[in-house]
Amino acid sequence: GSYSLEENLKPRVRWLKSLGLDDSQVAKIIMKFPHLIGSYSLEENLKPRVQWLMSLGLNNSQVAKMITKFPNLMGCSLEENLKPRVQWLKS
Repeated sequence: GSYSLEENLKPRVRWLKSLGLDDSQVAKIIMKFPHLIGSYSLEENLKPRVQWLMSLGLNNSQVAKMITKFPNLMGCSLEENLKPRVQWLKS
């Protein structure tokens, strides 16, 4: 698909940087997980995942580190993947 710099890339880069990521980390994330740019909604997908990670007690820099190491986390379903795994880890 075609991506608009204004509509897709810039808002996501700004948002990633607001989590404390630098340019090289943002570039690494986009290279590892290009779907982040176009396939996922910032409001409906990406922000809720970060908010959920923070609700587990992670701070901005811990979340930023997780996204940098495992950017595909941003593509996982909260209800089907992330929440059940955390419940399993806690049990």
